[in-house]
Amino acid sequence: MAENKTQPTDADVAAYLDAVTPGKRREDGIALDAIFRDVTGEEPVMCGPSIVGYGRYRYRSPVNPRSHGEWPATGFSPRKSQLSLYGLKDLPEGAKLLPQLGKYTEGAGCVYVRRLENIDEAVLRRLIAIAAARPDDPAPGS
Repeated sequence: MAENKTQPTDADVAAYLDAVTPGKRREDGIALDAIFRDVTGEEPVMCGPSIVGYGRYRYRSPVNPRSHGEWPATGFSPRKSQLSLYGLKDLPEGAKLLPQLGKYTEGAGCVYVRRLENIDEAVLRRLIAIAAARPDDPAPGS
């Protein structure tokens, strides 16, 4: 099995967020960190160079059961063009709630938001709670 390229690191989350550009993205990233910490009760961990992750779960690819490992239950990345939010649409309950979030677009595994003020914080908090409580994926044959 190929190892996941994005691994947890010992990088300092606060230092990473303080260095994010542009300034608006940095402000949104710091605000998101406070929201994710509050909802999950978890300390963040940098995953790779740019993903701030909260919690852990064991995943198993539904397409290739030999592809498995650990990944943050939820998290975000304050990228230059938009905020990438992870884990919010992975579970049916989250996918059902997602349309109430506000202004966003979707990628294969994440939700993209241009500005934090374009989304409903209460809905975001519920989506994070759903993602953070996710169980490990079942092992094959279970």
